[in-house]
Amino acid sequence: MRHLSRRAQRRKGIGSAEPSSRDRWLITYADLITLLLIFFVMMYAMSTLDASKYEGVTESLQLSFKSGNSILEQGSGLTGTADQEDVTKEPTQEQEGNPQGEDTTESQPLTERELAFRAQEQELQGLMSVITQYVTDNELQDQIFVADKPQGISITLSDQFVFDTGRADLKPASAPVLSKLASLFRDIGTTVSIEGHTDNMPIKYASNYKDNWELSGERALSILRYFLEHEKLTADGFQYAGYADTRPVGDNTSGQGRQSNRRVELIVLRQLQEE
Repeated sequence: MRHLSRRAQRRKGIGSAEPSSRDRWLITYADLITLLLIFFVMMYAMSTLDASKYEGVTESLQLSFKSGNSILEQGSGLTGTADQEDVTKEPTQEQEGNPQGEDTTESQPLTERELAFRAQEQELQGLMSVITQYVTDNELQDQIFVADKPQGISITLSDQFVFDTGRADLKPASAPVLSKLASLFRDIGTTVSIEGHTDNMPIKYASNYKDNWELSGERALSILRYFLEHEKLTADGFQYAGYADTRPVGDNTSGQGRQSNRRVELIVLRQLQEE
């Protein structure tokens, strides 16, 4: 009976402990809640930034990175920048000669071809200035037009100033102007392109030319022959072509537009002649 009572007592003790073991998770849960509360309190405290302390830490880090030794860069400073020259140092002799910090590569000597192009450009601008002044002095603004185009200096002669309608024979009044141009072309050192142009009106049956292609080409050729035969210029400095009505500068539906299209252009080309 005593043995049974002890067993009964043990059973009773075990049975009485079961309710307490079921509530032990509350202890762990409470600890977790406490830790989370501490974590959020710390996060809130860290979120308040002290500007003065932040600047002090930043300066300290910058000095550290500049004063340490860099293993990767094999130089002084953690970033390899401490051994660079101080911007407060006095300028060297080269810097004194270039106070504005300009690119010194432009001072390198130019090639012979670059020098030749520069010299030719100066010559072309001088040519344009002389012709423009000549046109102004002789009041030829309505007959001769000078322009600086990408391909070169363009000198446009109105067909009324140089030719009769439907003809390619030079008018005597155009001789002084052509002689003046010839004197400027004599030593220009580049190619002069003589180009004839017409409007879109068909050639009349009384004309000596088949169509506008032939007329525009013959007009350009007449000016070329004047330079070669009367002014004795060398042929290798010229080229000529007739474009008929394919390159208009005005509206062919109006009389004024057709008049502007009937022209001869002398273009002093931007190019160096091959030696």
